Amino acid sequence: MPDQKKSPPAVKLFALAALFGVIVGAAAVYVKETGSGNADTAETAQTASASCPLTSAKVAALTPFMKGQVAAMSPASTPRPIALDFNGPDGKPTNVPAFAGKTLLVNLWATWCVPCREEMPALNALQKSLGSDKFEVVAINIDVGDDEKPKAFLDETAVHELGYYRDASMGVFNAMKKEGLAFGLPATLLLDDKGCLIGSMNGPAAWDSDDAKALISAALTPAAGS
Repeated sequence: MPDQKKSPPAVKLFALAALFGVIVGAAAVYVKETGSGNADTAETAQTASASCPLTSAKVAALTPFMKGQVAAMSPASTPRPIALDFNGPDGKPTNVPAFAGKTLLVNLWATWCVPCREEMPALNALQKSLGSDKFEVVAINIDVGDDEKPKAFLDETAVHELGYYRDASMGVFNAMKKEGLAFGLPATLLLDDKGCLIGSMNGPAAWDSDDAKALISAALTPAAGS
């Protein structure tokens, strides 16, 4: 009987992403078809875009980098500030504006989410490789209950480069869902140094891949006119 070899992490994540994509695709169609599309929505979008005047150029510059292992990243059609509230490593409330000056990869995860568990070591590796005073992976755990289970998982998988961000209320997920940016877990946002949306992804990715590093490195390049 031939030996059965384990799939490389990137292959496993690709398979999980493919399965997740079928589910998310149906959800995305539903959300799009039930949108009002009225003038108020258009006006709100214009106001939001005005708050992020340089982000459209950034989105255009980064779109070619959303390929390969990070092809599921969707460029923001309406760059806008993203308001998320959660707790920091010290257990105290914080939010996206507190990271002003840093490009962020915000990721929502839970211990009961198998694709999340698969991609956490890759997120950890990305933070170790590119984390700085200009970039941070902000992985927010949304398990309900106390900290015991998520902290035990991070220790078991040697995920020690990521700050321990937490929201046991599910508020951060609901905020992203309301924005049409999260349909399940994991859900990931790429935000510029002003907290404006560059792109979003539903499902896992190989964040330690060359494709992911190229995307983040490009995101750290100042936009023209900034």
